[in-house]
Amino acid sequence: MSLLRGLRAGMLLCLAIAGADMARADEVVPVSLSAEIPLGKLPDIVQPQAYRLDLTVDPDQARFSGKVEIDARIIAPSATVFVHGRNLAMRRAWANFAGKTVEGTWKQEDSTGVASLTFASPLPVGPVTFAFEYDAAFNDNPAGMFRVKVDDAWYSWTQFQSIDARAAFPGFDEPGFKTPFTVTMRTPPGLLAVSNAPQVSETREGSLAVHRFAPTLPLPTYLVAMMAGPFVQVSGEIAPGPQRVRPLPLRVISTRQNAGKLDFAFEGSKGIVLHLEDYFADAFPYPKLDQITTPILPGAMENAGADLYNDNIIVMDRTASVARQRSFGMIVAHELAHQWFGDLVTPAWWDDIWLNESFANWMGYRIGGAWRPELKIAAGGLAEGFAAMSTDALAAGRPIRQKITSNNQINSSFDSITYGKGGHVVAMIAGYLGDDKFRDGVRAYMARHRNGNATSDQFFAALADTAGDPRLVGAMRGFVDQQGVPLLTFVRKGRGYAISQSRYAALGTAPGLQLWSIPFCARRGTVRHCQLLDQRSTELELAGKGALMPNADGLGYFRFELPRRGWDSLIREAHRLPSGEAQALADSLKASFRAGRATAGQVLALARKLVRNPDSYAYDAAGSLLDTLTSGDLIEPAAAEAYRMLVGRLYGPVLRKLGFDPRAARYADEDPELAQRRAEAVGRLAIWHRDRKLRKQLGDAATAFLAGDVSALDPQWFDLAFSVMLDQGGLPVARQLGDKALASQDPELRPALLGALASSGSNPIATWLLDEWKDARLRRSEQQGLVRGVMAIRATRETGYHWLKAHLDELTSGDGGIFYTARLPQILSGFCSVERAQELVLDMRPRFAGKSGELEMERSIERVRTCGAVRDALAARVTEELVRQ
Repeated sequence: MSLLRGLRAGMLLCLAIAGADMARADEVVPVSLSAEIPLGKLPDIVQPQAYRLDLTVDPDQARFSGKVEIDARIIAPSATVFVHGRNLAMRRAWANFAGKTVEGTWKQEDSTGVASLTFASPLPVGPVTFAFEYDAAFNDNPAGMFRVKVDDAWYSWTQFQSIDARAAFPGFDEPGFKTPFTVTMRTPPGLLAVSNAPQVSETREGSLAVHRFAPTLPLPTYLVAMMAGPFVQVSGEIAPGPQRVRPLPLRVISTRQNAGKLDFAFEGSKGIVLHLEDYFADAFPYPKLDQITTPILPGAMENAGADLYNDNIIVMDRTASVARQRSFGMIVAHELAHQWFGDLVTPAWWDDIWLNESFANWMGYRIGGAWRPELKIAAGGLAEGFAAMSTDALAAGRPIRQKITSNNQINSSFDSITYGKGGHVVAMIAGYLGDDKFRDGVRAYMARHRNGNATSDQFFAALADTAGDPRLVGAMRGFVDQQGVPLLTFVRKGRGYAISQSRYAALGTAPGLQLWSIPFCARRGTVRHCQLLDQRSTELELAGKGALMPNADGLGYFRFELPRRGWDSLIREAHRLPSGEAQALADSLKASFRAGRATAGQVLALARKLVRNPDSYAYDAAGSLLDTLTSGDLIEPAAAEAYRMLVGRLYGPVLRKLGFDPRAARYADEDPELAQRRAEAVGRLAIWHRDRKLRKQLGDAATAFLAGDVSALDPQWFDLAFSVMLDQGGLPVARQLGDKALASQDPELRPALLGALASSGSNPIATWLLDEWKDARLRRSEQQGLVRGVMAIRATRETGYHWLKAHLDELTSGDGGIFYTARLPQILSGFCSVERAQELVLDMRPRFAGKSGELEMERSIERVRTCGAVRDALAARVTEELVRQ
């Protein structure tokens, strides 16, 4: 699973679905208070062996129906068997064993989908087949079996991670249960049906087409896939390679309006599969690969042999922006790496889902980088890891490996700690071991647990065995099993340095007392030293010339602190630092500033240096330093004009040198590094410097584009150009853009228009969006994305907050999968005051208590409080420094 980040991901925040009674799908299920109801793992008395799913799926209808058989083995006799099923209208449930058929009584016991199946007498030990007949409603959020109307046609997809398979069929919905699935789908004729395995036949029975699929290899329920609709496709094969003797069937499948835009994904998927087969030294593990798109999934999902993506991730051509091509390479490599690491070998329980996602995140960047080296995708993994440190530094948090005891905790595992921190820790260990040793450890782990389940400790053991270094297990456990960001403080001592470790904390927060085993490499000039720091302090002597870089290559998951002279020496070299080191320096200096140690002058000096760095990720890090000042409310009104002029001085020369033309595909063949520099400069100058000439170019291009000249504006500039139009035209233009958005199904244009509307910064537009704009063509996910966008902008944040408070019960009435309820409180994080934090404690905290968004609520309260404390302490200094520039 990969999660989209940024505003477009925010546009996909949506309403969750309330629980429903089994007899009436529109009634809320009361939560059982019985202590005997298993709200985490099911009792270990039934072992499923195989599933046969026979579902009737007509996306034109509001409901689907199913007949399911589950072969199982009873381990201990019981009259009640706990299974999973959520909001299923169960018509009949029974069991067959020893030539007998016995009827069961089905009851959903709680809103997370724990159900009981009760018989008149205990089922005996031995083989049994459970059978079910039921129907259920399609979801309109990407959880369970969901459907969306695109233009004039309905399509349906499934998204089951984490615990949403139970909304599509009854079963044992845990990752530890891995069985074959034999799927039959009955659809209206003319629809394409897709599942994990190849289709073996299509026949007619009555008015329906019957699609039968081959049995799958062993899978957990969350990796099962079933899609149906009038899809279009590009199909072919991936040629054999050193690890695979037969061609691999490959299709890219999408909704009809995307026809003609799938070749890029088809060719790109081919190359990524070959790179992954080489890394694992193993053929693609499933008999075919389908790459499928949907307009509303905010990310991607690694269903075995049937990956699912948001349209925007893979529907593109070679003229797409560098950012989109980087996203394609990383996310497709991430999901396809899961086919081995996650699908072929699956976590035993949700405690270890981090291992799936952290490894796949690292692989996404690594293999994406190998696929298209000129895009420099690999360096983005470090950027994501450093970004995760802002969450990991909070006192309200969790370790990467989180103990999961109840269903309500599971979805909180899919956050930046799992993806960003986890991926960075994997990169750190791989860098410390060396690529070959780490790869060999991965291969050993895969060979030991093929087609089965495994734990983190078994992965650690495989790495340690291959590396011949048992200390590695302790190092991995230290980073995986405890939260927090290590801080290495370097102090000059004689000809070397005294180094001490502690936990990083910003102003207004108190660090805990923790100890890590930290693999770190330091560098001076060309001299490099690596060691494992497993004590509170140590000493380091390092020859070489130049400034000390405490995090060589930026691979270490830690922050560092230097004396003032050490910072200043490193800042002077920042324009020459390689990508990872520049990112590490920017993150650590920013953290030191927020802790009250480094100065605003040093932050601005580093930003000026990094703008001159030729690496695009280092160059982007300059912007992240500036964002620390703006997002933290550190720039007082007296310094607003000084800040505007500073942005002009930093980025104006960049754009004058590179030039700017907003027309479509103008820079399609340009060096990706130059294209990225231009994109960052255009954004900074248009938004923060408010360059009049640039804004006129963007506004004129947007006007021409919407008037019918599609060559006038490249999709890369949609967000900025439409925002300029709104700024100039206000609510009348907003209404026009809203109509254009609703009339479009383009995977770039529609979300860009909606994103611009949500982030307009205009309270009249925000009020219109939230209170007045009602249209059946606006998807529920998009409606909720508007709330996120409104609250992301300071000028409209209060409007959004008042609306949110009034509608919060509606938004949190159920659980809409891993994307929504658990992350809803994040939209409160933009506030910045101790007083507002206390208001959130009183007004919002109780309303998330016991729900999957509880952890994010605590994080948001702490972010708001800490931001206020930092602002109160540092805003005057920042203002003074800016005015002096």
